[in-house]
Amino acid sequence: MAHGLCPGLSEFTALFPKPHVMFVDFVFQYEYFNAVLINERDKDGNFLELGKEFILAPNDHFNNLPVNISLSDVQVPTNMYNKDPAIVNGVYWSESLNKVFVDNFDRDPSLIWQYFGSAKGFFRQYPGIKWEPDENGVIAFDCRNRKWYIQAATSPKDVVILVDVSGSMKGLRLTIAKQTVSSILDTLGDDDFFNIIAYNEELHYVEPCLNGTLVQADRTNKEHFREHLDKLFAKGIGMLDIALNEAFNILSDFNHTGQGSICSQAIMLITDGAVDTYDTIFAKYNWPDRKVRIFTYLIGREAAFADNLKWMACANKGFFTQISTLADVQENVMEYLHVLSRPKVIDQEHDVVWTEAYIDSTRSKGILLGVVGTDVPVKELLKTIPKYKLGIHGYAFAITNNGYILTHPELRLLYEEGKKRRKPNYSSVDLSEVEWEDRDDVLRNAMVNRKTGKFSMEVKKTVDKGFRCGALQRSWEIFLPRECNHRRRPA
Repeated sequence: MAHGLCPGLSEFTALFPKPHVMFVDFVFQYEYFNAVLINERDKDGNFLELGKEFILAPNDHFNNLPVNISLSDVQVPTNMYNKDPAIVNGVYWSESLNKVFVDNFDRDPSLIWQYFGSAKGFFRQYPGIKWEPDENGVIAFDCRNRKWYIQAATSPKDVVILVDVSGSMKGLRLTIAKQTVSSILDTLGDDDFFNIIAYNEELHYVEPCLNGTLVQADRTNKEHFREHLDKLFAKGIGMLDIALNEAFNILSDFNHTGQGSICSQAIMLITDGAVDTYDTIFAKYNWPDRKVRIFTYLIGREAAFADNLKWMACANKGFFTQISTLADVQENVMEYLHVLSRPKVIDQEHDVVWTEAYIDSTRSKGILLGVVGTDVPVKELLKTIPKYKLGIHGYAFAITNNGYILTHPELRLLYEEGKKRRKPNYSSVDLSEVEWEDRDDVLRNAMVNRKTGKFSMEVKKTVDKGFRCGALQRSWEIFLPRECNHRRRPA
């Protein structure tokens, strides 16, 4: 599958060699197919603006959903303006993708959804399909928060989030700060590691059991930390120097263990001001190499201490932004992704990245441009398995680079057979939870480390309906499917 798609990806990257010089001439009115507004009419029977006629027909290949296999359409998050110049400009030049999408589908009819997620927030999807808002008239989907976008746009990263909980952060500022932390967590994926530290005169780990270390940014851990954010309250004086020292020490110690991302490192500072530039701390831990980027978020409308925060960010290869209201949070948080993506863009890295499997939930009713992708059905990956090597009681399974199951005979995605309600963590089931005989994770670690070949292990099996137990020699063979053998290179 990847082999068939790569020519299309290469063609896409060649379409826009100098995107910074492409602008829409707004003398004319450029309209695009908005996925929410297509085929919608006003009370007089006229098509809405951006809602022109868009022919849709049911297609068996796409779960019998009404689609347009000749054109793509564009979804814009509800919290963004449909005709923002940056959105319209991006939609305009990305229209050339229609031909790439159609050609890919003609060349490989097994392809399903193809899409382009823009760094500006719009999402171009092929084939075109109508999107329906929820009962509140909202579409919360933002492609930049999806795992496939995050993993492709940036390298794996270790992140320490510092939150100011001094007395000056009381009220709305602390609410905005908590929402900022939550939005940052949305941008972290399974390849990332993080921790959250609140500070005033003392340090307060949001999860006290995880002092001095980082944890994987999987869904369970992120939700656990979100629950603890509600316990933060503001009082006292903010001692940022203590927090910075702790953050640098955590990142240094964790990096030496070899357990983290072993790639990018960052400190996210969320505060309403800094009384110093703390250059002595940066000189001690981060200069001259500047391996840790500093991203500063100034909370509130006042800018009295903005200069210090700007200096801290610029002196450490980071980014400064000010967040005045809750409505500003998401767009401002996204700015750091543009900075972390620069090494990949400058080096012209166009890696193919494989994410974990997920259930298709489509319902019937210098500058990173974005990420282009396609959905690959698990059944297509299964075709690469050499089934002739399986014995009479053998079976095949596949995992991701994080040890999560892509496919396994014992993987149960749904709560009950025949029910459509899926388990919340269905895409992050670790192999050790299914292959329980692998008590020392020998098999799991070998697969994660991409070791190939045959090996065997003694396992205990019950027979006679569990009345007797015997020791058996069990054999496995690990291989890398030729067409799936893509690794991400650190930027």
